[in-house]
Parts: sequence; structure tokens; C-alpha cells
Amino acid sequence: MTNPPVITRFAPSPTGHLHIGGARTALFCWAFARRHGGHFVLRIEDTDAARSSDESARGIMEDLVWLGIEWDEGPEFTTPDGRKIGGDPRGVGPFFQARRVDLYNSHLERLVRAGLAYPAFEGSEELEARRKAVFAAKGTYRYERPADVTPGVFNEARWARALAGETHVVRLVSPMTAVVVDDQVLGEKTFPADHVDDFVIRKADGLPTYHFAVVVDDETMGITHVLRAQEHFNNTPRHIVLQRALGFRTPVYGHMPLIFNMDGTKMGKRDKAKAARAAAKTLLQKSPDLNAELLAAGIGQEPAVVEQFLAAENDSMEVAAAIAAKLGIALPEVEVSDFRANGYLPGAIDNFVSLLGWNPGMKAADGKDLEKFDTAFLAGHFDMARIGRTNAKFDRAKLLSFDGDAIAAMSDEEFARAWRAWCSEYEPALPAGLDGPRWTLLARAVKPRAKTMRDGVKAAGFAMLTDAGVTYDPAAVEKNLRAKDGEGLGLLREFHGALQQARDWEPQALNAMVEAFAKERGVGMGAIAQPIRVALAGTGVSPPLGETMGVLGRESTLARISRCLAVHAA
Repeated sequence: MTNPPVITRFAPSPTGHLHIGGARTALFCWAFARRHGGHFVLRIEDTDAARSSDESARGIMEDLVWLGIEWDEGPEFTTPDGRKIGGDPRGVGPFFQARRVDLYNSHLERLVRAGLAYPAFEGSEELEARRKAVFAAKGTYRYERPADVTPGVFNEARWARALAGETHVVRLVSPMTAVVVDDQVLGEKTFPADHVDDFVIRKADGLPTYHFAVVVDDETMGITHVLRAQEHFNNTPRHIVLQRALGFRTPVYGHMPLIFNMDGTKMGKRDKAKAARAAAKTLLQKSPDLNAELLAAGIGQEPAVVEQFLAAENDSMEVAAAIAAKLGIALPEVEVSDFRANGYLPGAIDNFVSLLGWNPGMKAADGKDLEKFDTAFLAGHFDMARIGRTNAKFDRAKLLSFDGDAIAAMSDEEFARAWRAWCSEYEPALPAGLDGPRWTLLARAVKPRAKTMRDGVKAAGFAMLTDAGVTYDPAAVEKNLRAKDGEGLGLLREFHGALQQARDWEPQALNAMVEAFAKERGVGMGAIAQPIRVALAGTGVSPPLGETMGVLGRESTLARISRCLAVHAA
């Protein structure tokens, strides 16, 4: 017999955006399947009806496609360039768990009739009272199997009560034996017999628990290898017990290290709430006239919710985002959508997260450990043997360096196209007023200053202003225009007259003109360059002056200098 093809899966819950840790899981599953010529399956675990949404499911798929992680089987999806991915060539779908309930129920009834599962009718209050009694006696709570349940014997009376509509859950009959998990990353571990009790496999709402659904899905979809985060490792004995009860095979498991912040805290959505909460508290401390109620009114949120947020009694993402928008602060990126919105390149993200818990074990040309590679390299070299056991640290400075290097490696034309596409989605006001040649010129000017696409927007801020909308930084005005008895203003006035006579408006010619002007008057370049920058951008910082004036064009450049002279002449 030949070994079955490798089939991996990524099974997110559509309860929000795709976490960067989930992206790493998906990338590793995709790479492992590609390395072995297998299939990568996307499955949506949406049985939590209260928290799941179609919008979140689509957002997750969009993020995966943006990262270049395309699934062979799963929900059908049309990529931005019109390609169709996903589908069900083997007939193992549907790929949304909420549409597979009949399948789960058929396997569940098989267990019940074999005496390997049973309906349980205790209410939540009764179970809570039992827990409290055990805890009070300093014991460890374990669900106590009803006296009328016998392993291997179908309890027809209980099943009849369930079919009659009495509220119940369904529990597995635990075999009460030790379970050995042979993990490809963490090694072999034996879990004692009391690790797995008669746990719930179908909830009172009629939907399967995560444990039951995932086991049925992995079997019926032919999943051969399960790569997931270490937080699921302790669930694995339950899954193995279920697989044995159902007569299923056990896939190969590999549990990957968790992703932590540099300070050792677990990386998660809560990081955003913590950052927003700290900023809000600092503001309240510095502003005696401001309180939580006024802050709530200012950000359009309910006062009680904001008070709870400030007291760390909730981590509302809505409140965090509102505070960040109001205070103009950037929240830490946690989800893929955060990195997209802040202008990171998908290739840099893929490269960076590949190194969170895995390394290729190769040297680069300079003799150092190989760190820079693309997804084609990852797909050709990924294996579970090189996944580490220790938690990974998410070094944002290193990611930013990766992204900056990726941008620097792009040609000017590539960057101009990519930056325009990104701006069209996230900063549409910037490209709206610029034609093709001026956009290309602007992109070339900001590219050396951009570690992310959003950095490019910051450097291009002057191009988003109207000629009458330039506001002047007081410190820049004092230093570059008024200092030395207004030397900067005088030079700017002279340059304005010379610039009106300019025939060639190409950046190279304009830069040469500025240099010649400074040389003729015996001053350093900064003496005239900085006043020009203040006039054009309102600050002493801008891209090279030739490019800046080229982007603005003759009319706007002259108008801005003229206005600056008029405003600051007094």
C-alpha cells in the first residue's frame, strides 16, 4: 500500500479578523502540503453562532489570499485578479461547520447507540453547585458519570428523553485510560487516565462542541497532518479518545510554539486595549477638566462602557479604536488587517512569521543564518523537524526592517504600482489628484524614506494639501525663515523671482537650480533649501526639492512660495 497524500488544514473561527498567529499556522500548513505535493484545505469552524459571521469569514479569506496562502479545497473565492480558488473536487464539503450538523449528528447517534456517549440532563446551576462543593473540599472537579450509564450499553431511556425534547447535552463515555500523544514537535507525552472525563460533545443548542466537530471533520476530509498552536496540545488526548471511539485514524500532530510580545506577554487583541487604555489614562491625568464621561462623549461611546474600559473591566475593541482615532495614536498591529492597513508587504509578513518558531537551518552567502527568503523557498524546505519548542518573540523592529528591505529591493516602477494600489484602498485622497507621471515622480521621491507604504504617505503629506491649506510649523518658521534677521525669508524671496524664470521643470534641473542659487550667493544648501521646504510643506522636512517641486508643478510651487512670503513678511 502507498501512503495517502499529505492533506493539511487551516480551520479558523470567523469571530473576528485573522490573528497574525493564525496566519503563521495557515502558512505552515500550506507550506507543508506544498513540500509534499499534497493538498491544503480551508475549513471555517462557525458553530459558535453567536460570535461567527459571514463578514469575518470573508475577511479571513481575503487576508489569506493577500498573503499568498491559497487553499486547494474549501470555500470558493474569487481573487482580486479574477482567479477562482477553493472548491470541493473530492466531495468532502461543505467547508462551513454550521452546514455539517447532520453529519455530526449521525456520528453522534452512532456513539450513543453503541453505549459510547449518552444524554446528560443536569442544569448549569446543579453542575456549578457540584464544582463549588469539590473546590471547597480542596479537590479537583471531575464530572461524575450518572449511575445508570454503563460503558458499551445503549441507554434507551435517556435517549428517549432527549428525543422527546428535554434539555440536554451529550457526553462521551471516557475510557478512563492513559493516553499517549506522539507529537512531532513536542515529542511523546503520556496523559493520565483522569485527564479526560465524560466531556460534552454536543451542546444544549444542538450544535457540536469544537472537540467533536474537529475530529469528525479531520476524518471525513482525510486530514493526514494537523499543525496547530501549542495551546491546543492538552486537547489532543480528548481528540484521540474520540477518534478511537468513532473508529477513526489519528492524524500526525505537530503543535507549534505560541507567539509572545517582546516583554513576554502573549500577543493578542488585548494589546490594543492596553495601549488605548494607557493613552486615555495619561490624557485624563494631564487634563484636570476632563473625566471619563466627557471622554466618552468625545469619542461617541457610552459612558458606562468607557468607565469599564478604563478600569480594565472590558477590552472593547470599539472603544480602543475610538480612543486611538481621537488621540491620533497608533495601536499595535495584531491582526493581518492591521498590518495591511499600515502598509506592510505580504512577502515581508510571510518571511517574518516563517521565522516565528521555525528556521531553515541554512547559512546565507555572508555566513550568517539564512533569514531572507520567499514563500517558494519555504514551500520547498519546510518540515516539522525544525519547528522549535520555545515560545516565539514578535520583534516589531525586525519586521519593520524586513519590510523596509523589501521595499528597497523593489524597482521604482514596482513601488509606484504597489503604493498606488495600497493608497487607493487606504489613503484614496493622495493619488486622486496626481496623474501618472507625477505619481511616479512622487513614488520615487518617497521610496527611500518608506519602511512601509504608510511611511510613504507621511513623506508625501505635502502633496495632499491645497496651496492655501499649508500650515506652517512655528519652530520651523522661526529657525528657517526669521532667524538671522530674516535671512531665510530674503533668500526665499530672491529664489521665488529666479524660479519664475525657470524653463525646465524636471527634478534634476530644479535641484541643479537650487544648488546653483546657493553657490552664487555663497551660502550652504540648507540656507535656501530649508526655507523652500517650509514654504512648500509647512515644515523643514520633505523629499528632495526637485522631486517635491516636480510633483506640485509650476503653478502650485510658485503659489505656495508666494503665500509663505506674504504670510511671514510682517
